[in-house]
Amino acid sequence: MQPVARGGYDSDPMKSAAKKAEQENNKIVAQNRAASYNYELLERFESGLVLVGTEVKTLREGKASIREAYAEIRTGQAWLVNCHIPEYRPGGPRNHDPLRKRKLLLHRREIEKLDAAIQQKGMTVVPLKIYFRDGLAKCELAVGKGKKFHDRRESEKRKEAKREADEAISRSRRR
Repeated sequence: MQPVARGGYDSDPMKSAAKKAEQENNKIVAQNRAASYNYELLERFESGLVLVGTEVKTLREGKASIREAYAEIRTGQAWLVNCHIPEYRPGGPRNHDPLRKRKLLLHRREIEKLDAAIQQKGMTVVPLKIYFRDGLAKCELAVGKGKKFHDRRESEKRKEAKREADEAISRSRRR
């Protein structure tokens, strides 16, 4: 048995090595932390991104913003709109437009699911994060329903109560 960082023991050292390798392969470039606050996230999808060379170089530097981005379905294709990837400084005249629409690579059934979800009132497709996995740019999407102000307040109360309960449990374990 191998010791684990939290003080427990890992029964299989190969699992921890695989987990570590997976974390190294998944380099998160941009994250939309406000998405879970503003939306009730229902279903998640992973899609590929169609990018030009200077966009890839900028993403590898960790520069991107998906705070105001969303996905839309047009003519049977999924597009990432309003995702800001700044210009690559050494790119010169071959640079990309920072706010251009980027095609999302999804299976046809996934696109149909997303399209059906968007048709419902109050539903949208929100990008949660952009990351590299095995050298390929990926985007995690979620179907979300917009929260009202009172819903946000309720979810904050639930989070706070859960946090307090977890702290109380950890305090009691220490004694």
